[in-house]
Amino acid sequence: MVTGTRFRRTALTGAVLATVLGGGALLAACGTGGQDGAAAGPARLSVADSYIPLPPAGGMAAGYLTVRNDGGRDELVKVSSPGAESVTMHRSTPSSMEQVASLDVPAHGALQFARGGTHLMIMGWQKAPALGDELELDLTFAKSGTISVKVPVKELTYRPGQS
Repeated sequence: MVTGTRFRRTALTGAVLATVLGGGALLAACGTGGQDGAAAGPARLSVADSYIPLPPAGGMAAGYLTVRNDGGRDELVKVSSPGAESVTMHRSTPSSMEQVASLDVPAHGALQFARGGTHLMIMGWQKAPALGDELELDLTFAKSGTISVKVPVKELTYRPGQS
């Protein structure tokens, strides 16, 4: 009698565990939206918190912004500006800075360009930047085309969200 009860309890525990694990795997598979976020639909992109700290000598400057995505995955493949000779994307590591050809914009996520991390390098300004100026940046995405944004030139010490 004890052996039968122990067997039933073990079988019941195994069945519950299999159901829980199987349901969790099913939920995880449904929530991923596929490998490339295709199930999330097209990307729905917007740009926030954009700024360029005033470069000390008016030459090379860094640019920062956040690309928010309320849809499917996309990829930033190019940044250009009619007011500068070149705009390149860079990633900082603890020991170096490397130029990158493209950056992922995750489904229902964000691509953030921030001090000490991923950033834009703006070179060859057509006109020396001054506080309050705006530089047009054209962000080109693999699936969503090009978005143009006006990025303000701020004080060197500016940080978004701080007064």
